[in-house]
Amino acid sequence: MYSNKRWIYLGVGTLLLVFCGLIYGWSLFRDPFSEVYTDWSLSQLSMTFTISMVFFCLGGFVAGKLSAKLKPRYIIMLSAVLLIAGFFGVSRLNPDDPDTSLVMLYVCYGVLGGTGVGFSYNGVISTMNKWFPDKPGLASGVMMMGFGLGALILGSAATSLITSRGIFDTFLILGIAIFVVLMIGSFFIQNPEVKRSAATGGGEGLSPVEMVKTASFWLFVLWCVVANSAGLMVVNSAASIALAFGAPAIVGMIVSVFNGVGRVIIGGLFDRTGRKLTMLINMIILAAGGALLLLGAKSSAMVFILVGLLCMGISYGGNPTISSAFINREYGPKHFAVNFSIGNFSLIPASIFGPLISSKLIEGAGGTYDTTFAAILVCAAGAFVLWILLNGVCGKEKK
Repeated sequence: MYSNKRWIYLGVGTLLLVFCGLIYGWSLFRDPFSEVYTDWSLSQLSMTFTISMVFFCLGGFVAGKLSAKLKPRYIIMLSAVLLIAGFFGVSRLNPDDPDTSLVMLYVCYGVLGGTGVGFSYNGVISTMNKWFPDKPGLASGVMMMGFGLGALILGSAATSLITSRGIFDTFLILGIAIFVVLMIGSFFIQNPEVKRSAATGGGEGLSPVEMVKTASFWLFVLWCVVANSAGLMVVNSAASIALAFGAPAIVGMIVSVFNGVGRVIIGGLFDRTGRKLTMLINMIILAAGGALLLLGAKSSAMVFILVGLLCMGISYGGNPTISSAFINREYGPKHFAVNFSIGNFSLIPASIFGPLISSKLIEGAGGTYDTTFAAILVCAAGAFVLWILLNGVCGKEKK
């Protein structure tokens, strides 16, 4: 039914998401900005990441609606324009005007950058899933691996550029590189030329309105909010956590490595074992990550911190893969592009609660991370309760 070229398309789509995944590397940019703008607080800097996550979700929703009218390549091209505009804007910030610069950072990195990444994220994943109706978990996992590794791969380059060229020139160079890659890659993102019935199993599925009326959707969204909030407590501060325990900032990017690895592992697991067991394993890994980080903080043992970061990366990386595969299987592929983007809105409260709770706990604990790591364990317990409720509801809705 599908030729081998689908793997080429999947590879190109994954590469595009690698470049878009740089948005998760905000923790690498945070400290250089704080050195230039010494008046900016930790909360103000963290708000940049929160805004980018909000507009990432909004951009994905708009892209999902546009997919009914525009070819995927045009959605990727729009993404490229938004991203180069945003990164160019950041490169033009004025160090002598911190108040205006903070607003411009929110607009350029948060609004334009977040929206642009949302366009590509939805455009690539919703299109490539049509090529892999037989392996939705694996396909989503591979693409999301690229998205998760983007912060590490380009983050390393960004760190070197910041050292040699400064934070502002770095954004200009990265913006140009992302624009070129997305523009070229957009020509490889296209829908399969097959009948809808063959591609989508008869075109079955719930519409967005029908989906949001189900109890299972809201329980799953709550589960995503809790699980993603726990992950973002670490993802948003990975480099700072590494520095706090005596390691170089780049060591904190181990979260990004296993963020990517976790997406493939969890995606393959979903295809083989289904939602219930996959979600349970992911929660166990989350709880293990919180426990190891707390143990490392109490004992000052870097090995526990490293393994804890590893677990947090796998768990957080598994969440979007589970979301993509769950929405595809539970509510059908017919309206997947929009349904998937609606599910991604769970990142908005998570991107607010996770970094905000973490920042307040760190400030309240005098700069230490003990209470933040303990909060991860609380989130893991809450996610387990929601998982039990979801299992019961899904069973009833299937009858």
